[in-house]
Amino acid sequence: MKRIGIALLFGLTSSLALAEPVALLEAYKLQAQQDNPAFVGFSAERGKQLYFAEQQQDGKTMSCTTCHTRDPQQTGKTLAFRKIEPLAPSVTPTRFTDTRKVAKWFRRNCNDVFARECTAQEKGDFITWIVSQ
Repeated sequence: MKRIGIALLFGLTSSLALAEPVALLEAYKLQAQQDNPAFVGFSAERGKQLYFAEQQQDGKTMSCTTCHTRDPQQTGKTLAFRKIEPLAPSVTPTRFTDTRKVAKWFRRNCNDVFARECTAQEKGDFITWIVSQ
């Protein structure tokens, strides 16, 4: 069942080479509803909490802020000290417009910080929050 939802998610968005965060949110909403019939909507507050949530990974405290800074409007840097453009779409308008990049980076970053894939609800919550920054 989960594979069908993932296929649906990417089927809805893969035809959009460049999507708007709204299109991504619609796709994540459909997936979240499939994962949890009690789903009622995304929350910017939960998205903010996810961004600042700290986890222990290999004896180090990790969060999204580890690389993206506490202010998503600022330039970040990877653990290898490579520059990361600001995460906030208000500063970097191309953020959350390429569905393949969004999927790739959610997969990598959620795994790096939380040691798991983020749920569709978490992704939608996060995007709901970050577009307000």
